[in-house]
Amino acid sequence: MEQYKKLCEDILTYGKYKDDRTNTGTISLFGYQCRYDLNKGFPLLTTKKVFLRGIIVELLWFISGSTNIRPLVQQNVHIWDDWPFDKYKKSLQYQNETIKEFANKVANDEEFAKKWGELGPVYGHQWRDFFGVDQIKELEHELKVNKTSRRLIICAWNPAQIKEMALPPCHAFVQFYVDADDRLSCQLYQRSADVFLGVPFNIASYSLLTMMLAKVCNLKLGDFVHTFGDAHIYSNHINQVKEQLTRTCRKLPTLKILKDDATSITDFKLEDFVLEGYDPWPTIKGEIAV
Repeated sequence: MEQYKKLCEDILTYGKYKDDRTNTGTISLFGYQCRYDLNKGFPLLTTKKVFLRGIIVELLWFISGSTNIRPLVQQNVHIWDDWPFDKYKKSLQYQNETIKEFANKVANDEEFAKKWGELGPVYGHQWRDFFGVDQIKELEHELKVNKTSRRLIICAWNPAQIKEMALPPCHAFVQFYVDADDRLSCQLYQRSADVFLGVPFNIASYSLLTMMLAKVCNLKLGDFVHTFGDAHIYSNHINQVKEQLTRTCRKLPTLKILKDDATSITDFKLEDFVLEGYDPWPTIKGEIAV
């Protein structure tokens, strides 16, 4: 994961201060690209421990088409809690609950979850129902019958529905590519990238998505290419990033997909994935900017 460390170093060296929507402030660099060979190990950051179970649960949640945080919090995954909680706090129903108490209500009260756990037509909705188009099914079909296509695309950025979303898609546009040796590669365009908290998740998530598609479409693994628009380090994450840069990268782990009879990525469950050989440095915490 030297590519990730180089990204951090370049932002700190060449980036410029920029205000942002959250009023936190960032050091920002526009236009950057990293490439990860998926045959050299699963690109899960080793300079700090990354919550892979949460990444897998979130990805399966995207694939399911869900846009409510209830299935996540019921599995103790709280990646998306902040946005609906922020909306709830501004409502007349707010009773000074903590975010943990809010998540418990979402998990245990279906009616409360329907009202306050909904994020709007975010990733899962766009992936599975972009004005009637199931982009996942279309992509799988094309990979199986027309793998040389240059239209192997999933787009989460739907301008007509942006204002309905709790958070407009950051990882907005993804293209797949099959080379002459049947190796499947993926390129993600990420318009906005929280390099300390979000990017390690994004690298692992889209690498896993590529592996899942390769599995069900009988393809080999190629590269994950990560292309950034606004790549930034929040001002309250600078010390954490600098700490990571003092740590040496360790050997990448291996991620195995146990299920061999899947015909679609919608068939996979959490227990179908096993991570082996992951030996990261300790966790480094940071606050999310909402």
